[in-house]
Amino acid sequence: MAQAGLKTIIALSFVLAIGFLLVILSSALYQNYLPLLVVATYVIAPLPNWICARCSNPDDFMDSGNSGAVVDFGRFLTGFLVVMGIALPALLAHCDLIRMSAMAMSIIGGLLIYGTIISFTMFFQEEQDF
Repeated sequence: MAQAGLKTIIALSFVLAIGFLLVILSSALYQNYLPLLVVATYVIAPLPNWICARCSNPDDFMDSGNSGAVVDFGRFLTGFLVVMGIALPALLAHCDLIRMSAMAMSIIGGLLIYGTIISFTMFFQEEQDF
């Protein structure tokens, strides 16, 4: 993977700030704070991948044969949380709890937040030598 420089950090931080701004504005402009639930789903979304990757790759020299199932389960949970982050504002808008413009801002902001989290992990992932 390419070396992450200062420009990469600045660009990703800028995109993350725009994502949080959109989600916060989707709540604050319409005096309804339900779209802030999207932030929780996108912050929690990478955790199953990280936890299951750690559980499937122990630091000892023994090879466990079931490590693929654990990684797949982590990816499934991450995918569920990402879809929930998109579907939750749509569900709230369908039930007329939030406005359609708040839904659009919340979904776009949430996708920017999750995309930034994934980009940070891709750029700053340590490569193992062995």
